[in-house]
Amino acid sequence: MSRALKVIPTGTANLASVLAAFRRLGATPEIAQSAAEVALAGRVVLPGVGSFGTAIEELDRQGMRSVLRERLIEGRPTLAVCVGMQLLATISEESQGAAGIAIVPGGVKRFPDSVKVPQLGWNRVTAEPGCRFVITGWAYFANSYRLEEIPEGWVGATTNHGGRFVSALERGDVLACQFHPELSGPWGAGILGSWLDATGKAT
Repeated sequence: MSRALKVIPTGTANLASVLAAFRRLGATPEIAQSAAEVALAGRVVLPGVGSFGTAIEELDRQGMRSVLRERLIEGRPTLAVCVGMQLLATISEESQGAAGIAIVPGGVKRFPDSVKVPQLGWNRVTAEPGCRFVITGWAYFANSYRLEEIPEGWVGATTNHGGRFVSALERGDVLACQFHPELSGPWGAGILGSWLDATGKAT
């Protein structure tokens, strides 16, 4: 069973922690060097922390937006983490004028001023019925922006911080997490392992 995967360097991600998490699971992650590698890879990981605008600019600079969008539309094995998940939306309040990949309808909004921003630390994730990868548990978050609703055609999980927001999305072999599974202990490792196992036929 193949456990190979390509990790996209967005320029805004802590790649070391992502690579280490997959290696602990016996996977063989490699940094993607080109759009062609992203198009051909059995599995792809899109990590990110920091700015929506900076991350999407880096994807465009590397010519990876269109191939990433195509594999997301097809439901091919792809994992998006934190800002990586936000890039699937159309726009973000964080970066006015920057267009996302637009797989998920709607925009990413900032948490209200009534709660601590950014949200840093552990919070409860509640999985919807029908989730394949995410289970209810506690995850580590580091975010100031969020999606507010699970869109039609997706299943997912929610978390409460200044109101209910989307903490994970699933469709086909696509998994998007607002939290950091690579920093969420055994629970997060279990989610990564479930995704690896479910996409084990990927080449």
